[in-house]
Amino acid sequence: MDSRPPNLPLLLLACLLHFWLCARGQSFYTIDVVGLTILPSSTVQSGTAVTLHCKVKVSHDNLPHLEHEFQLRQDDVLVYSSTTEEDSITYELDPARAADSGSYECRVKVKDKSKASFSNKLDVTGLQAPILYLNKSSPYESEEFTAACSAPQEKGSLVFRFYQRFRTGDPERIKQTAATGNSSETTLVLRRVGDSVLYCDYEVNLVSGARRSNRSNEITVIVKGLYISPIMNVLPSLDVFECDVLEVVCTVKNPLKNIDVFLTRDRRILKQARVSLSHRFTAQEGDSGELVCKAEWGSVQKETYRTITVKELFSKPRLTVTPTDMFEGDRFELTCSVSIYVPERISNGSVRFSIYKDNVKLANTAAYNTVARPSRNGNYTCKVTAASLAYCAVEKESQAVAVEAKVPVSKPMLSVVGGTLVLGKRFQLLCHSDSGTLPITYTLRSPAGPTQRGVVSNPGEEVIFNSSAIHKTSDLNNFLCHATNGENQPPMTGTGQQLLRSTIIEPVSIPVLMVLPGDVSEGQDVTLVCSVARGTPPVRFTWFHAEREGALFSHTSKDLKGSYSISNVRGEHTGQYYCVGNNPANATMRSLTVTIGVKLAGWKKGLIAVVVICILLILVLILILALKRRLLLFKRKRTGELSVKSASTKTERLSLTQAEVNEAANVTPGMIGKSVWSEHVSGSESEDQNSVTAPEKPPEPQYAEVQTRPADPSRAPVKKENYGEVRNSKQGVPEEADAQGSVEYAQLNHDKDHHGDHGDHGNHGDHSIQDDYIDEIDIDSVHIDAADHGEGQQDGVPAC
Repeated sequence: MDSRPPNLPLLLLACLLHFWLCARGQSFYTIDVVGLTILPSSTVQSGTAVTLHCKVKVSHDNLPHLEHEFQLRQDDVLVYSSTTEEDSITYELDPARAADSGSYECRVKVKDKSKASFSNKLDVTGLQAPILYLNKSSPYESEEFTAACSAPQEKGSLVFRFYQRFRTGDPERIKQTAATGNSSETTLVLRRVGDSVLYCDYEVNLVSGARRSNRSNEITVIVKGLYISPIMNVLPSLDVFECDVLEVVCTVKNPLKNIDVFLTRDRRILKQARVSLSHRFTAQEGDSGELVCKAEWGSVQKETYRTITVKELFSKPRLTVTPTDMFEGDRFELTCSVSIYVPERISNGSVRFSIYKDNVKLANTAAYNTVARPSRNGNYTCKVTAASLAYCAVEKESQAVAVEAKVPVSKPMLSVVGGTLVLGKRFQLLCHSDSGTLPITYTLRSPAGPTQRGVVSNPGEEVIFNSSAIHKTSDLNNFLCHATNGENQPPMTGTGQQLLRSTIIEPVSIPVLMVLPGDVSEGQDVTLVCSVARGTPPVRFTWFHAEREGALFSHTSKDLKGSYSISNVRGEHTGQYYCVGNNPANATMRSLTVTIGVKLAGWKKGLIAVVVICILLILVLILILALKRRLLLFKRKRTGELSVKSASTKTERLSLTQAEVNEAANVTPGMIGKSVWSEHVSGSESEDQNSVTAPEKPPEPQYAEVQTRPADPSRAPVKKENYGEVRNSKQGVPEEADAQGSVEYAQLNHDKDHHGDHGDHGNHGDHSIQDDYIDEIDIDSVHIDAADHGEGQQDGVPAC
């Protein structure tokens, strides 16, 4: 028989399908709406039962066992939460109180989705009347008692207040407390005697505002007076003398028990007892003051005050020292005295005076004198002892007086601050005494500045004086420093001679620069000597060239001069030089500028002279050669043949010798190129020609014929001009020849270089010399024949 259950495959298939759906983990849902309902209404009276109902609607794809998480909040504060598969919850407020008033909201969360309802407001009106409780209704004044105010049915944050109202007047709040619950218990103290009414109320603090309750029940309280103020008596009286016996009695007239009585003075308890006390003591100096008698019952206290005065038999002694300003070696006296003395209260002969030094008795007298010295320095006191008529001994001690003999100030020492004094610069002086009791007053007198004062009051202090500059060491002798530490003490004086021990530095004067030797030539050695007239060595000398950067040489000398040598002087050493001097005074002085000129060496001078002479000789030789060459060229260009043809039968030959031709060649360039017999000569030349003196015997008329060589076709044409015949009249005046006579001449021209010199003769029309071209003249072909050999003159022949 088959034991397997029926439909097992179908069951397995259903399980597999369920597990498969669960494994998918995919489900679909949505929260449709969340609703919150307040029943019976949103506004109710205090004590009414209120129900809050929250319901949610969720749509899903058949999700089984869907859980809902409900949260109920009041004014955004969580008041209730629940997780359930149900779609609604209910929250009850039974009974509802004022503290339950507020805005409520319901929020539902389904898995990872949540939604809230609309906010609904609940208002609970009315508060419970509080209840007042007192543990005493008839307390004593200032007695503490307990009061409690409660509202058992209320909840929340309550603040309680307690009030007191008298029959006449308005209520007065006497206390306020903040309770954690619905009741408050506190301690009250009433100080005003009489009957009054006490009550309380409370206040609830809500988000919407505070709400105040009605008054509680009123309780009448009768405050009783507590008459426990003590009675204090002081015997024999409030005013007594030293050594008198005082008795103070303090009593409380009240049948109450447990009353404590205290006697105090200056917050110090002298005695304590129940109900009453008595205290006896001997009056002493310092007992004057206020006595307090205090009665205490529980927390209630009553006080009575009395002031006593204790008079002195004699006052506290006073010790004086004279003189107050003493120095070692001076005598001083100590005197002990009292300002108040009551002889009628003191036994005869019982007053004793004693003087002590550092608590060691020196003398049993009221006065003591000695010589001041270091061993006498210390604290001095005096004591006075006397006995009253009641045989009570009274001893009083004076305040201590410090006696310290001053040490006279020693001779002050003057010194320069820093130990170095530079003449010409401001400096500081220190005036100091090695010994002397402070304070010490120093006074400095200087030759140029005003009197200066300074006081040293504390150990380690110094007085430094500022001094103006001095220019001579001897001025230091005029400085004086006075030191004193007492009005009646003569001042001690320090002189300026002490300053001579300091290091005194005199700045250098303006340096003087000398060049040795004075006349400098190339190749020599030159020494530049820089010296100062004054200055504290060592002196540092530095040489400079005015046209070069940087120093040439620097040298530190223990003397007042230094030197710098230049070997084998050359032209590049020419220029301006100067030097500067400096010493520890740090005042740099500069010399005047010295110019060094370097002359040429002797052999160079001779060589230059020889070269110059040679150059001059060469130039002269070149000039001579050039002149000779030019003369040769001129002779070749100016020589030609001259012929003179006579118009008559008698022909005379004019012959020009070689010497005359040479003479013509030596004329000035201005005369070169003019016609031999030309009408166009200058005025001076015409005068020379016309100034020929006629002979005593008039000569016969002479005719001259100048014959020229035929013109060379390669040369420039020769101009021809007609001239009249020249005759000598019987009177010596030349006559004009026949108009038909003609004179032919060859005109001598210069080279093209001399055309400019004949510009003065170029203004006569066609006779311009610049347009003429002259043939060369053959000197050998020129002949001059004279008809009269006895005459050495020729008329009308111009000079060449």
